Amino acid sequence: MRIFVRVVETSSFSQAASQLAIPRSTVSKLVFDLESHLGVKLLQRTTRAVVPTVEGLEYCQHAKRWVAEVDSVDNAMQGNRLKPRGQLRIDAPSTFATSLLIPALAKFQREYPDITVALGISDRAVNIVGEGVDCVIRAGRLDDMAMVGRHLVELDYVTCAAPSYLERRGRPAHPDELEKAHTRLGYFIAATGKPLPLIFERDAERFEMRDGDFAANDGNGLMAMLLAGLGVGQHFQRCVQSHIDSGELVPVLTEWNRPGMPFHILYPPNRHQTARLKVFIEWLLTTFGHSPVARRA
Repeated sequence: MRIFVRVVETSSFSQAASQLAIPRSTVSKLVFDLESHLGVKLLQRTTRAVVPTVEGLEYCQHAKRWVAEVDSVDNAMQGNRLKPRGQLRIDAPSTFATSLLIPALAKFQREYPDITVALGISDRAVNIVGEGVDCVIRAGRLDDMAMVGRHLVELDYVTCAAPSYLERRGRPAHPDELEKAHTRLGYFIAATGKPLPLIFERDAERFEMRDGDFAANDGNGLMAMLLAGLGVGQHFQRCVQSHIDSGELVPVLTEWNRPGMPFHILYPPNRHQTARLKVFIEWLLTTFGHSPVARRA
């Protein structure tokens, strides 16, 4: 049942086999055995994808519930509700992962030594089900209506530059100086190429600058540009604070603000009761933010 559910979720025997770390031939044989046992065809196999039949969709819904119940019983019998174990596959944006999450994982490891973590680091929006990910941390608005979403934290921005850049070009006194006499660093979305603007707000005033001179589609890349002295840019203050404390970056235009960026935890609804995922999500909320309510994204 577990293998059949994963084949339906990924629409592929090969991807299901890869995620479950078993041979593709084993996946095919066990699904065939399941169909033979039930006496119905569960999957339609084409050259491009594997599609469940009407009976397959109905059986998959029941199988998800049964597998979850079996896991719950196993966890209770093994004491896993008190001591969760197994591997978590998670994914997080690059700067959040390297600046905030990874430094905190040692504490998680001490609390839950029997849980292992495979961490994907990318600003790309991964396919949670298709890539076998248990949960993701995602920046911005929630747009995946099939996932459960929980607000994790909102990160404030800081406008900053390296001392070497400010020595060469001077310190800007007003946002409009950035368009006239400074090099602007920005961020663009890899999937669309769309640049995110630099935004400056103060009382009723607002400035928005979309076209930067240098841009990266990765938060760590943008941070590297700032540290290299290429120009002035905006980044999450919590992520660059150590560089500000060390003097590698200097805040500028501090009387101007940019709206913060919300971060959420997303995970498939059929996995939300997994003991190890539950404790990891609660640990994230305790470590980085607070969100008492779970809701569908």
